[in-house]
Amino acid sequence: MPKRRLHSVNLCMQFIEGKNRTQSILFPQSLDQIISSDNEVRIMDLFVESIHLEDFHFVMKTTKEGRPAYHPKDLLKLFVYGYLNHIRSSRLLEKECKRNIELMWLMKQLAPDHNTISNFRRDNEKAIKKVFRYTVSIAKQFDLIGGKLIAGDSTKLRAQNSKKNNFNEGKIERHIAYIDAKLEEYNKALATTDDDNKKIIEEEIKKHKGRKDNYENMQRTLDETGEVQISTSDPESRQLMTRNNISEVAYNVQTVVDAKHNIPIDYKVTNENDSRALSGMLRRTKTILGTNEFTALYDKGYHTGCEIKMAVTSGIDIMVAIPGIASVAPDANYNMSHFIYDETNDTYTCPQHQILTTNGNPYQKNKNRNYYTVKHYKTNACPGCSARALCTKNVKGRLIERSEFTPYIEQNKRNIEARPELYKQRQSIVEHPYGTIKRQWGFYYVITKKGIKRASSDVGFMFIAYNLRRLMNIIDRATFTKFLLELVFSFYYGIAAFIKAIICKTSHVFFPLIFPLNNFKAA
Repeated sequence: MPKRRLHSVNLCMQFIEGKNRTQSILFPQSLDQIISSDNEVRIMDLFVESIHLEDFHFVMKTTKEGRPAYHPKDLLKLFVYGYLNHIRSSRLLEKECKRNIELMWLMKQLAPDHNTISNFRRDNEKAIKKVFRYTVSIAKQFDLIGGKLIAGDSTKLRAQNSKKNNFNEGKIERHIAYIDAKLEEYNKALATTDDDNKKIIEEEIKKHKGRKDNYENMQRTLDETGEVQISTSDPESRQLMTRNNISEVAYNVQTVVDAKHNIPIDYKVTNENDSRALSGMLRRTKTILGTNEFTALYDKGYHTGCEIKMAVTSGIDIMVAIPGIASVAPDANYNMSHFIYDETNDTYTCPQHQILTTNGNPYQKNKNRNYYTVKHYKTNACPGCSARALCTKNVKGRLIERSEFTPYIEQNKRNIEARPELYKQRQSIVEHPYGTIKRQWGFYYVITKKGIKRASSDVGFMFIAYNLRRLMNIIDRATFTKFLLELVFSFYYGIAAFIKAIICKTSHVFFPLIFPLNNFKAA
């Protein structure tokens, strides 16, 4: 027995032993000593400290009664850390504040409750967008934004609303028809049933009538608002096509990505498809880059005449993929693409060398609530043409429509044909952030509910985290830290100088209040 005890003691001594749980001191070192000097949480801290809150318009909650509010910078640090570490839930962030050493250092051991955390994200959608813009400005300062080639696309992020709780007019009509059929059955049964079952049937009738009233209210809402869908859990989410005729109740996130380092420079959360998104994205891109001398690549979902016109007339070099056009002629050799347009005479020449002319009258058309005009071109040679059966099935002969947007669509086509290798880069540029955010980080759905503004706050933090990750990966960490330190010190030094000027009753301030980014030269 003694030998066995000795062997057991020797065996335990071969392993690393933990600290005594009953000791009064939590850590033998300070938190600042535990967090290494090159830990990226220090960069997050400096990044937020370099922000001038008044310029970003965060909601500042102050009260003279009750418990003081948390400072917006502390809550912003919490979210930046959370999204960079794939933590979005306010309850999980609350829990991490009490057990994560990095967060204890970053938050100075503050532990806000989940309601406070969630409300900060809810109330600061515009300020979060400005923080994202701030990451873009830092990237521009380090010459990480080329500004010559950009690619745009969208991605669907699933909303907190099931398909079951999304309704359109047809679905509502089907539900009402089903309820009417059930009510008819119950009324027939009520006339023949005994007193014991009558109360049960009356309860079912009451329940179905209540459901019918609910669907009728939905139908009235659709009629009054002009919307085509209604969602009951997240009212502003919509059922959108994702891929291969698969639909999801989701939000559509429009994104513009610069080609130099695949850094997003703009985003916008919508609940619509891509067909009318191009012009808005390009206008914002011009403002962000400060120029229209760039090439923009987009896929065929953005191929809308009025949107392409805006891009071409703005002087932007646009390249939008051309959607496949179904064969409209019995023989593909007589499709419209084989009809040659003469701009000087405003005529078309068909493959049989006949001239199609127009009377010059514009005809208005409506496609998906988009109104535009077209001109019609035709020829009297069709009735006696030997190729008529190959060209058209129309008894009046072949008719060609030319839209008011056709010249701009043709310019876009020439751009693609001139540089097909350039357009092939689109997918590798714009899909890069989506791959990281959705596949690697798991942010393929919107965590918030109740509206597009809350969804935009969630998406904003995704892109802030993505851009910060790119900056930390591309820029030397010591250089980036030095840059942020100078921003922080210049900001607080400017405040001190401002206060000194007020005290001295002079309007002359000797130090800049805001540190100019263009004075810093990256090493």
